[in-house]
Amino acid sequence: MAITAADVKALRDKTGAGMMDCKKALTECDGDIAKASEWLREKGIAKAAKKADRIAAEGATRVAVDGNTAVVFEVNSETDFVAKNEQFVALLDKIQSVLLSAKPANMEEALAAPVDGTTLEALVTNATATIGEKITFRRFEIVEKTDNDAFGAYIHMGGKISALAVLEGTTDAAVAKDIAMQVASMNPQFVSREHMPAEFIENERHVQLEILKNDASLANKPEKVLHGIVEGRLSKSLQEICLVDQVFFKDQGMKVKDYVKAHNATVKMFVRYAVGEGIEKRQDNFAEEVMAAVQG
Repeated sequence: MAITAADVKALRDKTGAGMMDCKKALTECDGDIAKASEWLREKGIAKAAKKADRIAAEGATRVAVDGNTAVVFEVNSETDFVAKNEQFVALLDKIQSVLLSAKPANMEEALAAPVDGTTLEALVTNATATIGEKITFRRFEIVEKTDNDAFGAYIHMGGKISALAVLEGTTDAAVAKDIAMQVASMNPQFVSREHMPAEFIENERHVQLEILKNDASLANKPEKVLHGIVEGRLSKSLQEICLVDQVFFKDQGMKVKDYVKAHNATVKMFVRYAVGEGIEKRQDNFAEEVMAAVQG
């Protein structure tokens, strides 16, 4: 029988499973929503969906290079322990392979990509069911370069941080990796000041001005002097978040721009992922958990 969108939605609302899984379940069960729900439970998919409201802020990031294509991505789990699980690592391998070969334009395309007779979305869902924790494929970025450029890839602490740098003017991967390590360790926000939006700079200027206004020792300073102090502090603040203006981690006597210039190169771009950044982590109260267990 024909499976309608309404049937798929009804099953999805009931089980929390993905649309493709719901459609497959309904097809297998001749459109019977109750049987399809049981089918999903038997496959472990409905069980995985029940974990959807949990917070997955651990996991791993990864960067991988294949010729002129590179990918940086993040997969989250609920605990750091699971991130070292063989099944979790195998999932990372699958995702990496799909991203490098299919080169999806967005997450929707990535999740719909075929792998092992199913989709990447189903693979992630099944991992949640088999591993026993909520697993989330959170984000990715695919980067292309030319034969005249260099990729620098670096993974820190087994995937806690992954960084990718693209250098123009050189094909020396070792030099590019140094820049990727700089990105991982110093966490710049922009390649250079020229890459900063004007509104970002103006906001930083406003922040520095407000800081000065609250400094009683500067209350009687002339406006011209205050302006100079603001611009000086602004310049220092922006240098700290601009990659090329940062002190090079391997040589405190030079800046990153000096290092790349010495190799006739320029930094084109970089990507840096840190596990769980931007995710509001649950704050557990151990004492309350113990008390609840005792009382339960």
